[in-house]
Amino acid sequence: MNLDAFEASLEQDQPPAALGPALQALWWQAKGDWHEAHRLAQDDSSAEAAWVHAHLHRVEGDYSNAAYWYQRAAQPVAGGDTTEEWRAIVAALL
Repeated sequence: MNLDAFEASLEQDQPPAALGPALQALWWQAKGDWHEAHRLAQDDSSAEAAWVHAHLHRVEGDYSNAAYWYQRAAQPVAGGDTTEEWRAIVAALL
């Protein structure tokens, strides 16, 4: 799957079955369900999920919590447009 196919899957009611928790979280975020996205990211202990968790807290405006999760993910603290960050994370995780 590539970024275009991932974005096209947003037309469906459920994420593609082959996606892991971090990508599922990003899928739910794009669908407007921040709480389901956060639940998925929080329940996964991987570095990928920590990166998504950081992004979610950044979107929420909780920058200190986001910084903690970027550190856990070994990723630099992001700045700039959150939509572009979302796309970059999706592309990297695919």
